[in-house]
Amino acid sequence: MAPPKIPTVRLASGSNLPVIGLGTWQANPGQVKEAVREAIELGYRHFDCAHIYGNEEEIGEAFAEKIKDGVVKREELFVTSKVWNNSHSTAAVHAALDKTLKALRLDYLDLYIIHWPFGYQEGGPDPSPKDPTGKVIPSDIDYLETYRALEELQKAGKLKNIGLSNFNIEQTRRVVENCSIAPSSNQFEVHVYLQNRELVDYCKSQNIVVVAYSPLGSNERTKSADFIAFPPPLEDAVVKKIADKHKKLPGHVLLKFLLQQDLVVIPKSSNKERLKSNLELFDFTLDKDDLTQLASLDKKGDYRCWTMGRDADHKYYPFDRKYASNPSN
Repeated sequence: MAPPKIPTVRLASGSNLPVIGLGTWQANPGQVKEAVREAIELGYRHFDCAHIYGNEEEIGEAFAEKIKDGVVKREELFVTSKVWNNSHSTAAVHAALDKTLKALRLDYLDLYIIHWPFGYQEGGPDPSPKDPTGKVIPSDIDYLETYRALEELQKAGKLKNIGLSNFNIEQTRRVVENCSIAPSSNQFEVHVYLQNRELVDYCKSQNIVVVAYSPLGSNERTKSADFIAFPPPLEDAVVKKIADKHKKLPGHVLLKFLLQQDLVVIPKSSNKERLKSNLELFDFTLDKDDLTQLASLDKKGDYRCWTMGRDADHKYYPFDRKYASNPSN
């Protein structure tokens, strides 16, 4: 049986981005290669990578094998990677891309994005260099310099698209107002408990596609300002009720909720059955009542899984500085 054809959204450049991709963060060495191989066999064509994940070489091996075997052509893959915080200067961005391309065994990336708007001290072996007290050493490099380096690389043909990750609305607007190539996408945390409506709406108004990471929420979650813990979205009673109504799993409902808002999702899994299940989203539709109930579950900023709170005093930190007490990354 032929793998399912995943719908795509068109980026400003004209590239087609599959609406479901495979996230590769925390995909362990020794497992990620097989997960990518399985995903390609199942029909995945969108893969979200990053240098800091430490697994791009294995992912590159999987790409090379499946291309060599004729299972997929390079032009059918949409591969994203990210420049890490210790490579924000122009020269460092260029060097970082070369390392990523070599690891992934590719001549170009379909999308290269700035992982976070804030930078770290450059030049050492530690990707997150720390002072004697254990605090990460920041750099003052403006993310506009980093973005202009991406523009140079796109003009040189090494990148098909460039974009942002974890940029707030003011930072995104500043890039839009000072760029020569508009960002194709902004990747940030979006799920039923953190719907980020203002930022999503702004990105849509600028033809910037939103890529939602952690679309199922996460067990590595924050607490509210009042330290009231919420259940994970997969265990939410409303989500489970809607899933039962459609004879689907809670995860299907959570992903479909975002897809019906024209967002792209990148759930992570190394399990073949889960990889297959995450593609079973196109045989049902959430109705208006479902969408209203799910929209009401937004916890605003009280359920943010990934705060990078250790960097809350950086001048380019993108979130509410209340997260300074939560160092999750």
